[in-house]
Amino acid sequence: MSVSIPERMADLFAWETKAFAFLGLVRKDGRPHVTPVWFDYRDERVVINTARGRLKDKILKRRGAVTMSILDPTSPYRYLMMEGRVVEETEEGAFEQIQKLNEKYHGKYEYPKRPGEVRVTYRIEPTSFFPRK
Repeated sequence: MSVSIPERMADLFAWETKAFAFLGLVRKDGRPHVTPVWFDYRDERVVINTARGRLKDKILKRRGAVTMSILDPTSPYRYLMMEGRVVEETEEGAFEQIQKLNEKYHGKYEYPKRPGEVRVTYRIEPTSFFPRK
């Protein structure tokens, strides 16, 4: 069951905010893996994109539990922590999704198409939020 974003932190999910999320995962051997990611928020789901075969792709396929910290780009002491689970994974439309994210973060839709690279989109359902400030 999805939970609502705390109202005072909802601006972090706005397209124009360009906040980064730090995705926290657990590797097979128990070590943590944290990586900054671009994200979008659609239909009460956090949407992230990566390339097939990258470490985060491998972990997300194996273990769908995630945690994220989303920092306010204007005030790094203001952030929102989120726990969630992957509810969808698809390659369909994933290259278009990374182009949209490139437009959000860099102002241009074009994203370089790398030979042999397959993009994948993950949709994450938030299960809890922990606001800070």
